Amino acid sequence: MIDGLFEEVSIGETHEASSYTVEKEEMLSFAEKYDPQPFHVNEEAAKDSIFGGLVASGLYTYGITQKMAVHNIVNGAELRGAIGIDNLRWKQPVRPEDILSIKIEPVDKEPQSDDIGIVSMSTQTINQDNEEVFTGVMLLRYQRTGEA
Repeated sequence: MIDGLFEEVSIGETHEASSYTVEKEEMLSFAEKYDPQPFHVNEEAAKDSIFGGLVASGLYTYGITQKMAVHNIVNGAELRGAIGIDNLRWKQPVRPEDILSIKIEPVDKEPQSDDIGIVSMSTQTINQDNEEVFTGVMLLRYQRTGEA
């Protein structure tokens, strides 16, 4: 767990969470509502796409990443939101029944104000074949004690 205040976050400490099984119906429902591209919502059209079959929206993949991070890694943190994701990449397509896990490592932190600090979290989402499917650096706002 990466919990507590900004000052308590340790750079270089890797945290892992697993596993989330991608359910076809949930994946389709998300895509139909938010990213209705043929290779996300139509199995027949997806077969003729560059993916050769149905794949999850990258936004859905990130949503799973976020859910696992919040529930398993930063659950006790004094978070005050986020300011973005640097170097966001979708490396491999995610398919129904894939089993995803995440690895998160604080790689940098810097004070933003007297009461807020930014922690850069290197984040990987990995499938059951140990392939990276998502990478990025989440920029999280942590509460500070105000002490140096």
